Amino acid sequence: MSNQNAPGGVPVLILKEGATQTKGRDAQKNNITAAKLIAEVVRSSLGPRGMDKMLVDSLGDVTVTNDGATILKEIDVQHPAAKMMVEVAKSVDNEVGDGTTSAVVLAGALIEKAEQLIAKDVHPTIIVDGYRKSANKVIEIFNNIAQKVSNNDKEQLMKIAKTSMQTKLVSKDSEALSELVVNAILQVSDQSDSGFRVDIDDVKVEKKAGGALRDTRLIKGIVLDKEVVHGGMPKRIEKAKIALINSALEIEKTEFDAKINISSPDQMKMFLEEENKMLKGMVDKIIGAGANVVVCQKGIDDIAQHYLAKANILTVRRVKESDMTKLGRATGASIVTNIEDLTAKELGFADNVEERKVETDKWVFVEGAKHPKSVTILIRGGSQRVVDEADRSIHDALMVTKDVIEKPVIVAGGGAPEAYAASKIRDWVSTLSGREQLAAEKYAESLEIIPLTLAQNAGMDPIDAMTDLRARQSKGSKWTGIDVRNAKIADISKLEILEPLSVKEQIIKSATEAASMILRIDDVIASSKSAGGPPGGGMPPGGMGEY
Repeated sequence: MSNQNAPGGVPVLILKEGATQTKGRDAQKNNITAAKLIAEVVRSSLGPRGMDKMLVDSLGDVTVTNDGATILKEIDVQHPAAKMMVEVAKSVDNEVGDGTTSAVVLAGALIEKAEQLIAKDVHPTIIVDGYRKSANKVIEIFNNIAQKVSNNDKEQLMKIAKTSMQTKLVSKDSEALSELVVNAILQVSDQSDSGFRVDIDDVKVEKKAGGALRDTRLIKGIVLDKEVVHGGMPKRIEKAKIALINSALEIEKTEFDAKINISSPDQMKMFLEEENKMLKGMVDKIIGAGANVVVCQKGIDDIAQHYLAKANILTVRRVKESDMTKLGRATGASIVTNIEDLTAKELGFADNVEERKVETDKWVFVEGAKHPKSVTILIRGGSQRVVDEADRSIHDALMVTKDVIEKPVIVAGGGAPEAYAASKIRDWVSTLSGREQLAAEKYAESLEIIPLTLAQNAGMDPIDAMTDLRARQSKGSKWTGIDVRNAKIADISKLEILEPLSVKEQIIKSATEAASMILRIDDVIASSKSAGGPPGGGMPPGGMGEY
């Protein structure tokens, strides 16, 4: 690519052959279009009346979901600006777990409104500054209207978990499932001086197709997706005393090549008996400690299995390290690395340990631990797709419950806080100077995309809905939003549709930052692809737009 002609008319090459550069308005236009398209993809899945997407990957695996982060993760996005929108969804998902669709839709709206200003020659930096101030103001407004709740108010927490599930495939069973979710989170939450802490990994989610969604259960303990190692062992043990062992119950092979000279059959017999004795010694150590259940992270020799079966000890082997840690937290057992250290005080306790058949597999259930700091939700459902989507929904519900326990402040849903913030931003605009006012105006319009999209997805007339909503908001009823289920404008706080403040804040922060980043780009320089791409370098004809 020749950038300038040098004196003497020789072109000066700065970029490698085949590289392309899109500048100024064109670059902005391409990036803005890509970002808007991504927002458009997830828009129709926002809210309780949102539709699902069926995604088929290159191997033919099917995912059916309406979880914004999952949709964007599964579609293989190529365009660099679109990838930035996917990152928004990912970051919101990792941070607060819910609100991914809203964040992407809002970012898309902010970019679209900014495009109108750029067309009127407002400089992108001014827009970005206006957006940033507006975002801070919105967070301040949200904090002013949010309501405090108590961390362990089970009823409130259930409403929040239920709101998160209302938009998902599992909404019909959300009542029962939200109770499971809240019980699970309360069970594993740790209280410290600064409040509550919840590690979401302490809630293990196992899923198995079969049964129906309402067969999903909370197990106060752990489900291991392994079977009992030996047919002669008991399949159920009441009042279990559990030993967690991190080393193999086998005779270790020597590190270097050792030769053993055996000259008579008697020596051979002694040698084998010695091995047997060592294995029996290990098992005796376990029996001596009083364990009647052994969970081993590594392998167990056949002879050791035989002795364990004779002693009526239920044994599971090759359990994942993460499951061992969870079992420790659930039953109070310590994980023992050297079997010599095993004593009665290292054991954990549970009411029963039992092998059960789940669909076609045999799994070991460790149930009824006294005060488990780790629990399992076993999800059942009509088919693999249903179970997978239920898993994603339950993850979102667990996350929002955790958010509220850690920061017990909530707002109503249904687009009410966004509509309220939009009207407040319009009042505040006059305090800004110059063209930033225009950006703040556009920010208010963008916020309204949330109630607007909810109304559209509910089949309402978007214009009528928004004018009605604005009218009621301006009369001071701040919790007025879209009641999507009944397709009308209503007071959302009375409908018990509640969301954590931290989710709303994260949506605003992520969307604003992503929009600002995309708006500030005025030059896209794409280096040529390596061999194997289209001839003449990587970009298809038409530059970034068709990428």
